[in-house]
Amino acid sequence: MNLKTVQTPALLLDLDKFTRNCNWMKEKAERLHVALRPHLKTGKCIEFAKVQMTSPSGPATVSTLLEAEYFFNLGVIDLIYAVGISPGKFERAINLREAGCDLKVILDNKETAEQFSAYCEERKIPCPILIEIDVDGHRSGVKPDSDDLIEIAKILQGKAYFAGVLTHAGDSYKCVGQAACLKAQENERDSLVHCANRLRKAGFDPKIISAGSTPTAVFAESWEGVTEVRCGVYCLFDLVMAGLKVCTIDQIALSLLVEVTGHQKEKGWIITDGGWMALSRDRGTAAQAVDQGYGVVCDIDGNPIDDLIVASANQEHGIITHRDGRLVDPKDFPIGTRLRILPNHACAMAAQHPQYFVIRKGKIVDIWNRIYGWQPKGVSL
Repeated sequence: MNLKTVQTPALLLDLDKFTRNCNWMKEKAERLHVALRPHLKTGKCIEFAKVQMTSPSGPATVSTLLEAEYFFNLGVIDLIYAVGISPGKFERAINLREAGCDLKVILDNKETAEQFSAYCEERKIPCPILIEIDVDGHRSGVKPDSDDLIEIAKILQGKAYFAGVLTHAGDSYKCVGQAACLKAQENERDSLVHCANRLRKAGFDPKIISAGSTPTAVFAESWEGVTEVRCGVYCLFDLVMAGLKVCTIDQIALSLLVEVTGHQKEKGWIITDGGWMALSRDRGTAAQAVDQGYGVVCDIDGNPIDDLIVASANQEHGIITHRDGRLVDPKDFPIGTRLRILPNHACAMAAQHPQYFVIRKGKIVDIWNRIYGWQPKGVSL
């Protein structure tokens, strides 16, 4: 099997680029004296995770309990489930704790803290809790100066016990360039440290002070006061990150291999078998200075071609055009031509596929299977 014979559309992972990206972040975290707790939601694959992590047992971050179960069963012990815990997931999370997984969960309100505390007491199983902090108004979390911060910690003094604070500087995804991302990172760090100091003054011991987003992690100059950094898409990068100037196009390690199936000559279109079912519907670059459509078009070796983008996508069809509207000459892309599409959002593109075709120097060297979804394996009526 090679790039000319593998069935398309096929998800390609450039092993050399991926490994370089992972090692760069490991080295940076070590240089800044902070633990790296990579987010495994991008890869959802044990071979992938082993390149990201600093040890086979973690630490690591997950976004679903299915990920937690999958990675724990393969030896990853130290995990944070970085989505607010809710009653329907109490049992599944505590089952992981009971089985020996050092799973930590997060929450941001007194109601959940009370309910989860009661559940852990009933099960007689301890579970460390991180209070989620909203440092930039992006999504969920307790405001740094809210009274709820201390009130929640007061509730968490039984089997469900307070272990620290955590945030995701999601607003950094609106920052362009080093100065803006660095400002977001400094706010992220300082807000978390402020919360930790408030908690210490109230008599609590925040052992874990957890920050992280790819834009802030890439540009960080100091994580003083923070114990660990969580980030995920840095390992692959994508067009959204390139649009923020967090990476360059040639650092993107993920692409979709597609095949030309036809043309619309009068419209100057190239039609491929890579529609939104393979690319994803993510149009994250549409809000940026340069709209990359559904992805940048490259030749089979991964080199961008003449400002071509996937301008439109149906379920199983991708429509490639020139960004400036010039007509594409069908003779340049005969039926059967193989092209690669760079993703707007690497996590979203990867989520459409059951495996990575791992490539080195243009050759397929391995296949890595990945998981997806939320339900436990073997679920039945």
